[in-house]
Amino acid sequence: MKDWPTGHVYSCIEVKQSNMKQRYPKTSNMKKTNTFYFVAICLAITMFILASCNKNTSLESASGQQAVSLYLTDGPGFFDKVNVDIRSVKLLVDTSKNTRNNDSCNWDRVGSTPSRRDSSLVWEDLHVKAGIYDILALRNGVDTLLASKTIVKGAIRLIRIDIGTNNSLVKDSVTYPVNLPTNFPGYVLIKLRGHEFEEFLPNRTRLWLDFDISRSIVQERNNQFYLRPWIAFFTVINTASVSGKVLPNDAKTVITVFNNTDTAYALPNKAGEFKLRGLKDGTYSAYFNASNGYKDTIITNIVVSKTREAKLGTITLRK
Repeated sequence: MKDWPTGHVYSCIEVKQSNMKQRYPKTSNMKKTNTFYFVAICLAITMFILASCNKNTSLESASGQQAVSLYLTDGPGFFDKVNVDIRSVKLLVDTSKNTRNNDSCNWDRVGSTPSRRDSSLVWEDLHVKAGIYDILALRNGVDTLLASKTIVKGAIRLIRIDIGTNNSLVKDSVTYPVNLPTNFPGYVLIKLRGHEFEEFLPNRTRLWLDFDISRSIVQERNNQFYLRPWIAFFTVINTASVSGKVLPNDAKTVITVFNNTDTAYALPNKAGEFKLRGLKDGTYSAYFNASNGYKDTIITNIVVSKTREAKLGTITLRK
């Protein structure tokens, strides 16, 4: 066997050509033909290796972009104001061809490090306007556009909301600080399966976040308040709603709409109007819990559907 000189790395083409010169020194046409075929084989092998190495990135990646809109609305609480310090909102987008392959991911760990880079999991900062949001101003069907941005196309698996420390509430015209629990990580993580956003136009999606104040604010002794954010999500097109008007205002009515599987609350505005959204299709009852000597009232057999809003009209409470 011939020894090759050191100091040079020989390609598969060079080795093949050298062997051919020894075996067929006078058959130049055969040499050229064999060399051509061998070059083609080497190129095919190279292309196969490159394709295999990039399978999880280029072949699995979705192309294009999508415009997302994120709305914030309120689940009411018994306060005058609830001011929440929202610092940032980030989305984790799964750009792989089949997001179900990532269902077993440890999303809590992934969500704890939004700066971490992955070939198919992409963090998108929505660049929300950092500041104080009065969540209670977003009741009875009112909401605010929290963020809107064009991002990489894919399945949205996480929503991370970073919460600051400048939180407060107003109760009976007195302002109280709202503390974060000692074990609070500084953010809220909303886990999705990738299909929750509503695509209302091609490549344009939206989702509503319902900040449930009654579950999020915990009152302890001596008027010490703590914030443990409880946020649900819904789309208007896929959920049902109930609306109406309750009088008089001095009844200080709390409305509870419920059935065996779902419960929602509403506080009427100054005109007595109320609206509850994000309900599942079904038959509900509405309980009007009154104060100041007014009698409670209940309405049963309210059929709600995502195709039609259930309107209760005006309910007048009496003493």
